[in-house]
Amino acid sequence: MKIATWNVNSVRSRLERLIAFLGRHDPDIVCLQELKTTEENFPFDEIKAAGYHSAIFGQKTYNGVAILSKSEPSDVSRSMTDGAEDPQARLISADVAGVRIISGYFPNGGTVGSDKWEYKLDWMKRLGAYLEKHHKKSEALLLCGDTNIALDDKDVANPESWAETVLCHPEGRAALNDVIAWGLHDVFREKNPDGGLYSWWDYRMLGFPKNDGLRIDHILATSSLAKKCTAAVIDRDERKGSKPSDHAPVIAEFSL
Repeated sequence: MKIATWNVNSVRSRLERLIAFLGRHDPDIVCLQELKTTEENFPFDEIKAAGYHSAIFGQKTYNGVAILSKSEPSDVSRSMTDGAEDPQARLISADVAGVRIISGYFPNGGTVGSDKWEYKLDWMKRLGAYLEKHHKKSEALLLCGDTNIALDDKDVANPESWAETVLCHPEGRAALNDVIAWGLHDVFREKNPDGGLYSWWDYRMLGFPKNDGLRIDHILATSSLAKKCTAAVIDRDERKGSKPSDHAPVIAEFSL
């Protein structure tokens, strides 16, 4: 099984690139983030023509997540269903080919100490509670998405520049590690232990040409799946060319 996660930064703006990506990599499952569109305007037909079913949780202009899969997803759930008043479309999950797939777009957090920062920390706390309530460590589960957190300095080209920002702040890293501690493994790190590989580069200040990047997109797996991961890569070429997303897809393969 091959799975990819990609913050496309507007699925409609990046549709041509997305269809080409599906044809080039032939993934079984793709988790998308930052769709920036509603279900009404989602390109279901074009994606179906490429051979994929779509389960989406959309939102106009902002946020939005999706799961694309060759086999039809079932038991689709949107949001954390925890009763919180949260209008932001950031989490969708579904069963695909015997695996529970969760696509998440974690809050950015704005600036440390702001209301957006508190929302980010609370969102991750809620996610940990969601996993504890609805899932078991023993099941086959993948949590994929843009976490807006670089787990450690190996994931940051210039750690000093980002140290106190929302992407690298110790409190944010601790919150994400609390989610992982529920029973997840960072399969990309396990396959690439030396670090120095990035999935996001700022559009500003020549971030990509300078390789001033961070690895903030993750594929996290429960133990039963992590043991079966055979490869994990970042498609850096997807950040090149005309009108790219500021993120590159992360791809992992599992021998199931």
